[in-house]
Amino acid sequence: MKAVLALADGRIFEGRSFGAGGEATGEVVFNTSMCGYQEVLTDPSYKGQMVTMTYPQIGNTGINPEDIESRGLFLSGFIVKEYMDCYSNWRATMSLDAYLKENSVVGIQGLDTRALTRHLRDKGAQNGIISTVDFDRESLVKKARAVPSMAGLDLASGVSCDKPYHWTEGLWNLETGYAAVDPATLNYKVVAFDFGIKYNILRCLVDAGCDVTVVPAAFPAEEVLAMNPDGIFLSNGPGDPEPLTGVIENLRKLIGKKPIFGICLGHQLLGLALGGKTMKLPFGNHGSNLPVMDMTTRKVEITAQNHGFAVDLDSLGTVACLGHENLNDQTVEGIRHCDLPIFSVQHHPEASPGPHDSQYLFGRFVEMMEKYR
Repeated sequence: MKAVLALADGRIFEGRSFGAGGEATGEVVFNTSMCGYQEVLTDPSYKGQMVTMTYPQIGNTGINPEDIESRGLFLSGFIVKEYMDCYSNWRATMSLDAYLKENSVVGIQGLDTRALTRHLRDKGAQNGIISTVDFDRESLVKKARAVPSMAGLDLASGVSCDKPYHWTEGLWNLETGYAAVDPATLNYKVVAFDFGIKYNILRCLVDAGCDVTVVPAAFPAEEVLAMNPDGIFLSNGPGDPEPLTGVIENLRKLIGKKPIFGICLGHQLLGLALGGKTMKLPFGNHGSNLPVMDMTTRKVEITAQNHGFAVDLDSLGTVACLGHENLNDQTVEGIRHCDLPIFSVQHHPEASPGPHDSQYLFGRFVEMMEKYR
């Protein structure tokens, strides 16, 4: 079936449909990962976006239930060069096409993803539409231009959990799958705010010795403190952090009370809660091969990233200093509070399937909790 991708600036790409039919709109971004498309699909941080994979062949390992990172698919559309329907993987239970159909996600294949990626790099991420029913160019571009900008949208509220829950599942291994961990063996109580949290973050926390209670994005600070945790975790999530004014005010009540560790959107929200500002990046950073320097050790790590906004370090003044730096565009990749046990990173140390260079940060969080118990 024919499918068309139209961008808001008028650029048109023709291809073929796979996954669900119909129309899908959102901000078009590109991801440079060479593997892990299933983890990309199930990352709630992609809500409101249509993801272009730069790796040319997608679908050849199928879909399996163990590599899902959240309770569903939140992205708007999926864009690939060549979809492989004949999958081969000993854990696979279904094809990517069937998985997208099951979750009503519109896909397009057969277009020039290199040309699309270069266009987004030159012009910036922009809104678009994929359609299998409307092929009129003027109509499609008009629809794409009518899509709300990502800036100013509160998307985290739509992916957060509805009520608190307890998590004790550890990391996966080849012989036993995911480990069922006895809570009695976990030494640190952590409250994790869910702004779109990935399952592997929770597994990494458990593997580091944390007994984790996950709470909704708007869960009151007073109730968190009443639980008397050893530390507080702020998760990843989609969209612009600035509209989450209630969350930011809530987080301010926790600063100085307990050790805090934030990832991705949690990092941005922490920056805002500390009095800083955030900014939208031209095309963001999405992939699993991006270099970052830990300014504490001066070591370089290859990281997974998925964000379209960044913290403005200068806006934080003397409250916080640079913890990590993105070596591609020199944006803030992490901050450390100058006096309090608080730090955050923009990248994903829990990255599944990888890389795992930054997984030590969970240990750093545990060390911080032990010191300030």
